[in-house]
Amino acid sequence: MLRKEGNTYFIQNQPVSALVEQFGSPLYVYDGQKIESQINSMKEAFSAVDVKLKFACKALTNMSIVKLMLKNGVDIDAVSIEEIKLALRVGYKPSQIQYTPSGVAFSEIEEAVSLGIRLNIDSLQLLEKVGETYGNSLPVAIRLNPSIMAGGNLKISTGHADSKFGIPIEYIDQVLALVNQYDLRIVGLHQHNGSDFKDGSVIVKAMKKSIELAEKHFPNLEFIDMGSGFKVAYHEDDHITEIHELAKEVVAEFAYFQERYGKKVQLWFEPGKYLVSESGTFLMTCNVVKHNPGRNFVHVDSGLNHLIRPMMYDAFQEIVNCTPDTEETEKYDVVGYICETDTLGKDRELPKVKPGDIIAMKNAGAYCFSMSSNYNSRVRPAEVLVYNGRAHLIRERESIEDIYRHQIEVSF
Repeated sequence: MLRKEGNTYFIQNQPVSALVEQFGSPLYVYDGQKIESQINSMKEAFSAVDVKLKFACKALTNMSIVKLMLKNGVDIDAVSIEEIKLALRVGYKPSQIQYTPSGVAFSEIEEAVSLGIRLNIDSLQLLEKVGETYGNSLPVAIRLNPSIMAGGNLKISTGHADSKFGIPIEYIDQVLALVNQYDLRIVGLHQHNGSDFKDGSVIVKAMKKSIELAEKHFPNLEFIDMGSGFKVAYHEDDHITEIHELAKEVVAEFAYFQERYGKKVQLWFEPGKYLVSESGTFLMTCNVVKHNPGRNFVHVDSGLNHLIRPMMYDAFQEIVNCTPDTEETEKYDVVGYICETDTLGKDRELPKVKPGDIIAMKNAGAYCFSMSSNYNSRVRPAEVLVYNGRAHLIRERESIEDIYRHQIEVSF
């Protein structure tokens, strides 16, 4: 995480200016100790039950980050065959990976099954196809849509009635009919209600729906998976999910359920943002400071091609001038170099910025690099992991040759 000591900004013991000097700009930097701290926080909060964490790796799929999860006993939640293969490559066993596809071709399902990956089924059509193809030879989970609105932004709310995700809980009779028809082995019930939800009671409310279905219809469950969505702070006064407070109610409810159920059941979570968001800092360099009659602009050497969340989700991420010459401040819009409106931060009060200053965006560990692109034929930045005080390059900066690599030039 970015911290200030005197007049210098650091990530762990590494001055940000030294990181930029060594690895270039723009640059993604991740704090490995912060990731481990978040993992340990969740494990401690839910230690009274048999909890299993599954990293929602779509948040940050760099192999070194995924390998760090493996080192810390965190399994994988995958949403594509490519994520599955990446996890297997770094050393995960198939039994440690759960696959939750959304509307993929059945050939991808077949490939995942051939690799020994457990399926989490999110449509009636897929449930029927799996039954027709595999009968009861596979243990499977069912992703339910509980019709609960959660999430700070509609674009990241996934458990409401109009969402494409999951089988609506109102269709439980059709689910049961298919389970009985094909003698399906249902070993898990899954929900994911959104990201960044502000009210932790959403998890408890949703979990009670899974518990009710488990007690009525699914006597052989091995786990109940409640997804994630735990909120982290994006600015100083931001609301967060108080994980230890939430855990008290969740653990009590889950323990009581197990007593009634008559057997031990694992409680699964799929944290993505919670584990990696705060670990990430995106370092950029100011190219131009433009003073217009009604607005000042800081133009940086990046844009929505590298960090799309502010434009896509109206996300707020704190911006810091890491190398100011003065404490005198000015209000700026921090904008990118893309030929498109790509505002990274609007009306930000910063120490006066000059060309060459290092500008940092906090909370850049989740859904930042993983959603980057080559728009405007721009190359992607390098990624660095700072772990135990050492800076490790974990992804090389792209070059123009990477832009050319998969294109085929036709001769006319």
